[in-house]
Parts: sequence; C-alpha cells; structure tokens
Amino acid sequence: MRRVLAISVEQLYRPSPGGIATYVRGLVAGLAALDDPSFEIVGLTPRGPAPSGVEDLALRRVSAGLSLSVLTHAWARWPLGVPRGADVVHATTVAGPFAGGAARALHSVALHDLLWRDEPTATTRAGARFHEARLRMLARREDVRVFTTSPLLAERLVSEGFAHSRLVRVRLGVAHDVIGASHEQVRDQLSSHGVVGPYTLYAGTREPRKNLTTLVAAHRMARACEPALGALVLVGPGGWGAVDTGDATVLGTVDRAMLRALYRDAAVVAYVPRAEGWGLPPVEALATGTRVVASAVTPSVAQNPEVVLVDASDVASVAEGLTRALEMSDDDAARARRRASVAHLTWRQCALDHLEGWR
Repeated sequence: MRRVLAISVEQLYRPSPGGIATYVRGLVAGLAALDDPSFEIVGLTPRGPAPSGVEDLALRRVSAGLSLSVLTHAWARWPLGVPRGADVVHATTVAGPFAGGAARALHSVALHDLLWRDEPTATTRAGARFHEARLRMLARREDVRVFTTSPLLAERLVSEGFAHSRLVRVRLGVAHDVIGASHEQVRDQLSSHGVVGPYTLYAGTREPRKNLTTLVAAHRMARACEPALGALVLVGPGGWGAVDTGDATVLGTVDRAMLRALYRDAAVVAYVPRAEGWGLPPVEALATGTRVVASAVTPSVAQNPEVVLVDASDVASVAEGLTRALEMSDDDAARARRRASVAHLTWRQCALDHLEGWR
C-alpha cells in the first residue's frame, strides 16, 4: 500500500525563506529523485498563490486554508490541511503541524537551531517567545521524532529534556548536478557591478547574525597585504535586520547556475557567522572545489580539514584566515580533494536519512 508523506512547505511562502527553504526544496527533490512508487509526497501550504518555483516541486500541494501568519500559530493545536490518510506528518519548521493523518501516523519535526537564544538579533522578541514556546511544547511531545543536522544541537536538546531515542540525525545536501554558468557569464555579471579580476565571495542572507561587518573589515585588512583576494562580493537576499555592507559589492539574488559559477570562480569563499544552525554555503562552495574560510561555529564544515576555520568574533582572525586560504593550493588535485570532502552530502542522501527516520 502506498504511503503518504505529508511535508510542510510553508517556509517557501515567507518573504525571506532562507536556508530552511533550501532544505525543504532539497528534501522534496531528493525524495522525488528516488522515484519510489511506495510513497506519495504531499506539500502542506498556507492559503494563497504559490510563490515562484513552488509549482515546480514534485509533490501534490494541499492548502490548509489559512494565511501564513495565522497558520503558523494554528498548527500548534490543529492539523489543518493534513490528509486524513497521511502515514507521515513532517514539520520542516517549528510552525508544525504536529498532529493529524492516519490513526498510526508518525509525526516528526526538523529542529534546525536555537538561534533565538544564541543570536538575539536573529529575530524579534515576539519571534523569540514563539520559538521558546514551541521548544517547550516539543520537549513534552514524546510522540514527535526530532530530526537534527548538528550533533552539538542534539546534545543541547537532550539537556532541554528531549530523550535520545527521539532524536534522528540527518544530513543536508548539495545539488551536485547543477551546471554552472560560463566563466564569461560570471565576468559579465561582475563587471556590470564594477568588479573586474579576482574576488572573494560571501553567499547567504544579509543580516546581523551573518557577521558581515566583521567580514568586510577583515577582508579590507587582508586585501591590503594580498591584493589577489580581489573585491568582496556578496550574493543573496536581504534578511532580518539592517547590515552595513561597507565597500563590498552586493549582487543580490542570482539563479542557481550563476551561484554555482560564482562559487567556482572565486579566489576564496568566506562564511563567518557568529552563530549557525548548519551552514549550506561553505558546503556548496567546496562542492565546486573552491577554497573556503568559515567560522568555527559552522557545523557543516567544523570537522572538515579542507576548510580554514576562524574566530568569527575577531577581525584579525578572519583576515588571517582569508590570507591562509589564498595560500592553499588550488591545482586540480586540491580542488578534487575539496569536492570529495562533501561528496556524501547530497539531497538524495538527505531523503534516505529521512526515510530511515520515518521507519
């Protein structure tokens, strides 16, 4: 009998969907790529038109019938939109839902971080209260399995009262099959913004937690000694909170082919947040073979020997890291090692991890 996997995709409807949206898209893509006839994927959505790209997801969409803002709070109590026959109900955020489906449905939630505690600037006071309340509720809900990507986060959840037996380790992934734009297209894109020659790349949202003020200062310091670092280029959407980007060049959002090519052609990719749940950008950069600098608090690469790790709170540490990364070999063998270090991180593997957790 075909199982129904009901997965919340409401994050894709938010103004700044962020890295969780990448997880949602990747998980759905990974499940669909398995081409397994034993299950059907159902996406649980808020009321309203689907944002760009949502219609391309390989799933059947079911609306919960409420606006996003109302649904975020209502899902704590009511399984709105969840098909009665769903065998798995997976909340990709703490918004939910946490109930509904068949009589013996398995319920799970992805807990990505505790950033509202670690980095208060990452949300509003109301947002922090919301997340704190959901965390306490989930600690009590022993029937809900909890999927995490970071061993450190799992340890913290145990200290919050979550039983070890409820926690499931999953890996996030990279779309290794994306074909990057050409070198000429990258040069044209950059030159249209006044950037000629080598460049250092940051990819991600522009918000205080991402520590861009420190990165801008560190890049300026390092470039004074190492001109080959080139200009600092920022790619990605604006996030929550104002950020002074200084003399960096802001490209904004680009398509996936251009992003992969920007990673590939960068002298160095720098990602130095003050706090992080997992951290996809440095993994995406490594997948193209590029040299990477990351803060030591970035779980996705904290144990990767191919990455230069730095203290995100120290401008000099970040500057020195940029210099060290630039001095690393960038020949074919070195680039191959960096690609191999993240080869196991695929959305297919992410899907398999989830399926194992839903057994």
